[in-house]
Amino acid sequence: MKKIFILTGEPSGDKLASKVITQLQSSSQNIEYLSVGGENLKALNIKSIYDLKEVTYIGFTSVLMNIFKIKKKINETVGKIIEFKPDILFSVDSPDFTLRVAKKVKKINPEIKTIHFVAPQVWVWRKHRVKHLKSFIDHILLLFPFEKKYFDKENIPSTFTGHPLLENNQKSKIDISQIIKNHKKIISIFPGSRKSEINVLLPILINFIKMMNKKYDDFFYIFHSNSDYNKIIQNKLLKEDFKNCASISDEKIKSEILKASKFAVTKSGTISLEICNAKIPSIIIYKMNIINFLIVKILVNVKFANIINIAANEEIIPELLQSNCNSKNIFNKVDGFLNDIESMKNQINKSHHILKNFKTDKSSVIAANVLINSF
Repeated sequence: MKKIFILTGEPSGDKLASKVITQLQSSSQNIEYLSVGGENLKALNIKSIYDLKEVTYIGFTSVLMNIFKIKKKINETVGKIIEFKPDILFSVDSPDFTLRVAKKVKKINPEIKTIHFVAPQVWVWRKHRVKHLKSFIDHILLLFPFEKKYFDKENIPSTFTGHPLLENNQKSKIDISQIIKNHKKIISIFPGSRKSEINVLLPILINFIKMMNKKYDDFFYIFHSNSDYNKIIQNKLLKEDFKNCASISDEKIKSEILKASKFAVTKSGTISLEICNAKIPSIIIYKMNIINFLIVKILVNVKFANIINIAANEEIIPELLQSNCNSKNIFNKVDGFLNDIESMKNQINKSHHILKNFKTDKSSVIAANVLINSF
């Protein structure tokens, strides 16, 4: 029996990995799995060697403050992988964690094939990393077509898969009428998948909803969370005594809620692609501590945070970052869009035009085939 160790470092990577592994499980039954994963891989009956929260750090200062914990976790993970003796180490996203593990694993056992999904954003910063990857990555799977030239230049085998979260799935039969009563219009809110993000953005978003409630009485606000932090958000909403708010963590229900939404407010990240794919107008918000922000500002080579805006070299989706990420600005942007149907349509059309270049409709199949052909 062949073996694959799936290595993720945060919920978005866990979700991406699960899309590929679902395809792999349907095409090949003769594979044993072990992982560092979250709720999505767990739903596929794949055991994780520890809770994903133990390695989900964000920002330079968080990494520095937890450096000894991270090093310990890297070594622990490497040990478990070597003990498992997989044919393939399938690492997904979170390069500062997963690639450090992959490098150590390759050094100890060169026979283990290392395949990494979601290339480090070398087109944003730290281009020198491409040369470094050559020594320990056997194959890299790419979400975006423009990334390939960076890896071809260094003769690193790569495959453009497209984004698994943009695949056209069959329509769900899930009934969400019990969640949304009285035919209210939905605004989907994505406060982040990490505790540090939620701690910063949730108070801002709560104040935004209070402002909206003073002007509108026909909206229902649904926070899209994960099982780790759903209860925290629910408790905060209960404390505010909101009658038009809820928080959900079920992936299938979240997908249906998004499709039924009038608008979305989301933290910067992969989720923005799913929102664009669902043809829902949105704005991007993000805030980090000032030290992290200054470091990022020095290092990055692009002027936008969102991949749609980066690819278009234009702010198609408004970005409210750092000091601009406040309740009043969010309210003003959302209020402006809700009263300007043409602006919403224009954003949807422009973002969908960009999105076409990121889609293959067979992303999971392509990625799964690379894994199978690597045995």
